[in-house]
Amino acid sequence: MVEEQPGAWFGFGFCGFGQEPGLGRRCQVLSPEPLKTRRDICHVSASWSYTALVTRGGCVELSGSVSGTAGGCRDVWASERLLVLLRDGPGSRVELQAWAPGSVLHGEPLWAQDPEAKGAALSAEAPVGTLPLLPSSHVYVSPWPPFRHCLAPELRARQLELGAEHALLLDAAGQVFSWGGGRHGQLGHGTLEMELEPRLLEALQGLPMAQVAAGGWHSVCVSETRDLYVWGWNESGQLALPARSLAEDKRTVTGEGKETVAGTEDGAPAPFIAVQPFPALLDLPLGSEAVGASCGSRHTAVVTRTGELYTWGWGKYGQLGHQDSASLDRPCRVEYFVHKQLQVKTVTCGPWNTYVYAVENRKS
Repeated sequence: MVEEQPGAWFGFGFCGFGQEPGLGRRCQVLSPEPLKTRRDICHVSASWSYTALVTRGGCVELSGSVSGTAGGCRDVWASERLLVLLRDGPGSRVELQAWAPGSVLHGEPLWAQDPEAKGAALSAEAPVGTLPLLPSSHVYVSPWPPFRHCLAPELRARQLELGAEHALLLDAAGQVFSWGGGRHGQLGHGTLEMELEPRLLEALQGLPMAQVAAGGWHSVCVSETRDLYVWGWNESGQLALPARSLAEDKRTVTGEGKETVAGTEDGAPAPFIAVQPFPALLDLPLGSEAVGASCGSRHTAVVTRTGELYTWGWGKYGQLGHQDSASLDRPCRVEYFVHKQLQVKTVTCGPWNTYVYAVENRKS
């Protein structure tokens, strides 16, 4: 998940349940702060009220509205309805376990997948960091029954991301498929209709993708050529496209007592975008190239090739990391890591917060 070069994890945003280890119970953490926890974390999965950390030694640690630890863990996926663990099982098998988050890993799981079940024989050599897509690549887990879903084997799944109502799948050839709810344009097919089965995103066909990210009701993907594409809901500027709600927050009153809203340079009204139903190419400032992305409920974070972090969208709880609670409809670099001479390697967004892994800049 992260490079072997020594580094540290940082957190910012909503921490009302104490879900960011060592930061206490604060509704707003406006700027990145180091997590006061073990330094051997290799994976973070954040739900709304709690966070799950996996160490290189195979220990999972929960903090926030629930807390607890468990060993023999290879991967974890946290949601408010379900906590899913991929753990070492009998012999050389790996067992899939689902827990109610409130059970704090005590007693018995809600269910455990029999490693011998059809289509579920998971090898101990399976890679870490695949949930909710299972190592078998044609099965995934979701927080709604039925908890275990099968994919058509011809999809050859490589990555799967779940939003609030939709799913994105990246296949071995770099093609993107989407399905689920589409009322906010989050499927990228040009309509607001639901799709019951994975459907190829034709607008990106012929453009191999390297990563996908699903927000609450928006979607982002990074191409193999390090371009960034966004689509879906833009209510809080999470697509980095002009948002009416943000412009209305900036209304000014003229001397004549009239309200005005910021527009274009020639005075024309800004072309506000509430829903973007097709993928749109997004240019980062200074020609920066994207290598990784993650989405919160209504915010977006992108890591660049040079190790900088850009964030935008809803910022009420400080999840953008810009030392304030403002929302943004344009990419803005998180200066904290620049000033600390740190290179960002990994970003993982929870619904209302953000986690970052960064290492010292060796060029400094």
